[in-house]
Amino acid sequence: MNERDARLVLADGTVFEGRAIGAEGATVGEAVFTTGMTGYQEVLTDPSYCHQVVCMTAPQMGNTGTNPGDEEAERPWLAGFVVHELSSIASNWRSDRTLDQYLKDSGVVGIADVDTRALTRHIRDQGAQMCAVGTEGADALLARAKDAPPMSGLDLTGRVTTDAPYEWTEGNGEWTLHSGDADLHVVVIDYGVKRNILRCFADLGCRLTVLPASATADDVLSKKPDGVFLSNGPGDPAAVANGIETAKAVVGKTPVFGICLGHQLLSLALGAKTFKLKFGHRGLNHPVKDLTTDKIEITTQNHGFAVDLDALPSSLEVTHLHLNDGTCQGVEHQDSGAFGVQFHPEAGAGPHDSRYLFQRFVDRMRA
Repeated sequence: MNERDARLVLADGTVFEGRAIGAEGATVGEAVFTTGMTGYQEVLTDPSYCHQVVCMTAPQMGNTGTNPGDEEAERPWLAGFVVHELSSIASNWRSDRTLDQYLKDSGVVGIADVDTRALTRHIRDQGAQMCAVGTEGADALLARAKDAPPMSGLDLTGRVTTDAPYEWTEGNGEWTLHSGDADLHVVVIDYGVKRNILRCFADLGCRLTVLPASATADDVLSKKPDGVFLSNGPGDPAAVANGIETAKAVVGKTPVFGICLGHQLLSLALGAKTFKLKFGHRGLNHPVKDLTTDKIEITTQNHGFAVDLDALPSSLEVTHLHLNDGTCQGVEHQDSGAFGVQFHPEAGAGPHDSRYLFQRFVDRMRA
């Protein structure tokens, strides 16, 4: 392992000392934290973490190594990785590399031996903010952090989307919870889609065509879909103008389902507004109430923006609420039946309480 001194410097000047891990160099991004005790490889490869330096709140990371099967994209997308203790061993039969080697091979700058509890408390108190991580001096890193563009106003979907359309057929295999023969064609607009979302649709027998984030309504409807899925992704939803216009144009012409950023784009397309949360929701243990069933679900979440309940048009009904802070977690359009949720029902990693939403979408396409 590296034994180089490193530091994380927040834009407000706060410095956290540690030891360099992963790739050499320096990186900048929005400092955020996630509360999951497992699933660090899914965090690394979730495109929704683009332009963010992610602090893991669990005390040790890396003890199960890394493996290709747990990747949510073809490579890590986050800007940097922060841990308290990095395990030097990888004790799992599926592992092919240690976490440190994976970070090196992937070009991800990281820092270990950080007081992650203090960093998390600071972010909770002061809010998510830009930061820089590296082996440079504190003054140089502070300058990098202050020069970095903030998350508000950024459309990052172009960085993480596919370059060209493709078909997806892979399901969850031995890990699947259900299977089906729906034989329905779903067009997925890739704003940073996680592989496990695609697998959940495939498990239900859906045929998937994935289009780039730049896809127009004509591009989508020319594929003659039975339904359209708006994927998760990074950045400020209000800045994704093309996505909002596409969502507005396809609603009412075919069933529509959105997750995370896709839920926000759908809401904006139908007249809602979004706002930036102080420090966001990221982790595997967030309680959400489904208002259509009165059931409580434990959910996986990763977002820094939310739909504003106080500015919701009458055509949108709230279907899910976050029980920690009462923020909007789901909406449904009364006229068309288009719906979206802020959390991640596909998990990857996390609990499977909300997988029923994929079946709900399949049922609507059949209807």
